[in-house]
Amino acid sequence: MKQVRFGEAPKAARAKRARSPVQRVQEHAALGVRYNHVRKGVVVAVGLAVVGLVWALHDKHFSIRRGEDKPRIAKTTGAESDSESGWKADNVRAVQMKLRDGGFYSGEIDGAYNSELAAALTRYQRRNGLPITGQLDVDTSKALDAKPAVTTSPADLTKRSETWRRLRKGEQQTLAKTNAQETSLPGTEQSKPEIAAESSSAVNVSTERLRDYVGAFVLAGLDPHVGAEADFFADRVEYYDQGVMSHEKIRQDLRRYAKRWPERRFWLAGDITVEPENGNRVRVTFPLRYELRKGTKRSSGKIDKTLVLEPAGEDLQIVAVNERKAE
Repeated sequence: MKQVRFGEAPKAARAKRARSPVQRVQEHAALGVRYNHVRKGVVVAVGLAVVGLVWALHDKHFSIRRGEDKPRIAKTTGAESDSESGWKADNVRAVQMKLRDGGFYSGEIDGAYNSELAAALTRYQRRNGLPITGQLDVDTSKALDAKPAVTTSPADLTKRSETWRRLRKGEQQTLAKTNAQETSLPGTEQSKPEIAAESSSAVNVSTERLRDYVGAFVLAGLDPHVGAEADFFADRVEYYDQGVMSHEKIRQDLRRYAKRWPERRFWLAGDITVEPENGNRVRVTFPLRYELRKGTKRSSGKIDKTLVLEPAGEDLQIVAVNERKAE
């Protein structure tokens, strides 16, 4: 390659200086056109970037107001989850038929998930030693060979109150087949508790009605309206080892208990036993398993719980309650 001496312009530069004035004007004009095109492109690009930034900030602002602190993800079109398909009418109808065949449900086979079906699910859970939830939860759906259908929406929580109220009133009495189908409960090695007679003359209600009442009482302990089970108690009650307590003090105690143990699970670990008391009262005892939790703190075990009931119009009310650790 030929060296260029210091102070000597390259050949191309000398040729450029040798061009005519007209050629130089034409070259400058061409450069101006190219510059204008580039400038316009830069302006457009900057403008688009600014618009995009403003839109992103606007969207983020409203996302925060909606409580969305994470990017929204497009809904996938994959297979439905079990929790989604559990609400389908076919799944609910299958559950209704199985519960009807087992004597737990006597309503229409219509695929509708309502408080009547929830009451039947509670009866099934009570009889089979499953956690009492009144819902087609994971454990219950497995036992029924169905898909779960559980939600924590306000409407669903309201249905839970409707469920225990239905059970408490003894509505939709189960078929006689239910009383005859006494089966051992899973996970219990103890001998089967003595089963009460099929009617209790002391309060003139069937034992199945008392079973529903117990199931309703346990389910009310999970009601989102804390202290809801206080509705089962009379105005004055012999309350555990605390002596006679008023209805309102019992409600306050139940709220303290719920605050101490916000996460609760209950199972009936056997059938009820019924014993007549003085007058028109009846003593109902049932084994109850429990799991309580608050953060990392836990408690679990099994107790024998006793309710003393007396008639209150067409309903029943608790006039005494006690419990002891199961042997």
